[in-house]
Amino acid sequence: MTASAHRHELYTVDQVRALDRRAIDTLGIPGYELMQRAAAAALVCLRHHWPRARRIAVCCGPGNNGGDGFLLAMLAREAGFHAEVVALGDSRGDDAIRARREFEASGGVVHAWHDELVLPEADVLVDALFGTGLQRALSAEVATLVRRMRATGCPLLALDVPSGVNADTGAVPGEAIRADATVTFIAAKRGLYTGFAPGHVGQVHWDPLGLPETLWQGFHADAELMQPVTLPPRPRQAHKGDNGHVLAIGGEHGTAGAIRLCGEAALRAGAGLVSIATRGEHLVALNAARPELMAHEVHGPQALEELMQRATVLAVGPGLGQGAWGHALWTTALDAGRSTVLDADGLNLLAREPRPFTGSTVLTPHPGEAARLLGCDTATIAADRFAAVRELARRYGAVAVLKGAGSLVADQDGRVAVCPWGNPGMASGGMGDLLTGIVAALLAQGCDAWQAACLGVGLHARAGDLAARHHGERGLIASDLLEPLRLLLNGRES
Repeated sequence: MTASAHRHELYTVDQVRALDRRAIDTLGIPGYELMQRAAAAALVCLRHHWPRARRIAVCCGPGNNGGDGFLLAMLAREAGFHAEVVALGDSRGDDAIRARREFEASGGVVHAWHDELVLPEADVLVDALFGTGLQRALSAEVATLVRRMRATGCPLLALDVPSGVNADTGAVPGEAIRADATVTFIAAKRGLYTGFAPGHVGQVHWDPLGLPETLWQGFHADAELMQPVTLPPRPRQAHKGDNGHVLAIGGEHGTAGAIRLCGEAALRAGAGLVSIATRGEHLVALNAARPELMAHEVHGPQALEELMQRATVLAVGPGLGQGAWGHALWTTALDAGRSTVLDADGLNLLAREPRPFTGSTVLTPHPGEAARLLGCDTATIAADRFAAVRELARRYGAVAVLKGAGSLVADQDGRVAVCPWGNPGMASGGMGDLLTGIVAALLAQGCDAWQAACLGVGLHARAGDLAARHHGERGLIASDLLEPLRLLLNGRES
C-alpha cells in the first residue's frame, strides 16, 4: 500500500496535527523539510493550473502556513518567476522565521501589509495566511486584505486551507478567501468538502509530501470521500420481482408533482415495481404522465395497509402534508416496520413525534429539517455538519443524510461519508423528492441502508452534474436528472 491509498480519507485538524507530529518525531523528518516539500508541491500545483503565469504575489501570515508561502515564493524566483510577498506582521516559530529569512536573503521583496498598500501586480495570488491555524472569523485587518485580494480579479491559489474557512467543519464565520484551487498537505481535511467550504476551495489537490505509508498506520480517518460507483449488471434471468417493490406515500391535495417525482425516480433507479399511495384527485394525471407507476387512491390507514402487504420498501413524505390524512398514513407506515426512506413532511412529523427506528431506515433532511429533528436552529447545524449528522443517526437509530453542498451520510456507529459532487443548479424544487425515490429503489434492489444512502446520494449528485454539464446549472429542474441517472446506473457517463 502507498500513501495514495489514503486519497479518499478525510481527517480532522487535530488528526492532521498528530500526523504532522508523527512525521517529525517518529519518522525523523524535520519540520522545515516538510515546509520545503509543501512549497514544492504548491509550485507544481500553481504551474499545473496557470502554466503561463510569470508573476506571483504571496500573502503570508505569521505562522507555518506563511512559512510555506515564503518558501514557495523563493522556489518560484529560482524557477524564473517574479515573486513578491505581502507579509501580515512578523513571522513566528523557528521554521517560519527561517523561511522568511531565506527568502529575504535570496533577494526577495517583502511588503508589510497595511490598509494603504497596493498589492503587487501578479498573474496569480497565493493565500498563505493561516491554513488550519485559524478556526474563528478573520480579524478586520485580515478581512480587508482578503477583500483586496479578491478585488484584483487575479486567480487565487490557497495553501492547505483557504484562510477564513474552518477546516474541521466547512463553516465560514466571516470573510474568507475564495480560491480557484487549494493544495492541501499530508491529509485531506474533512471541512474542505462540505457546508460553505465548497464555495471557497475551488479545485482541491491533495499532496502527501512524499511521506511513507507508515505515517498513517494506526490512524483511522474521521470520514471518507465517496467514490463514483454504481450497481453491478443484472443477471440475464432477472425479473421484476427480483428488484423490489417501492410504495411511495404522499401527495396531499395540490402536491401530485412531489410524489410523481419520487415514484419516477424509483423507477429510473431500477425498482422492479413502484406503487403510489395518494389522493384520488391525482390518479388521472399520474396515470397519463407515467403509466408505469401504479397509482392508488388512499383515504386512510386501512387502504394503505393493503398496499403495504405487497411492498418491500416504503418512501414516505414527498407532498405528504402534516394534516390528519398525512399523519394517519405516516403512523401506519412507520408502525409497519418496513425498510423506509423518510423525507419532507415525513421528517417534520417525526420532529413532532420522535421515535427511534430499529429496521432499515434512511432519513434525508435538509438543514432546516435537521434543525427541527434535533431541536436546534439551522446556524447550529451549519456550525458543525459532521456533529449534526452523527447525532441524527444516533438519536433516531437510522442512517442519516444531511443534504446541502457536500452532503453527508452517517450511520449509528458514527461512520460518515462525504459527497464531493453536486452543483448550485440543484437548489431547486423536487430534487429531494428524487433522492427519496432513488434511495428507496436501491433498498428494494438489495442494498442495506448505508449502501443505499451513499450510492443514492452519489448518483443523485453526479446526475445533477451530468445534466448541468450538457445544459448549464441555471434553470436545472429535478426531472432533468432522470435520464443522466439512468445512464450512470448503467455505467455510462454520457
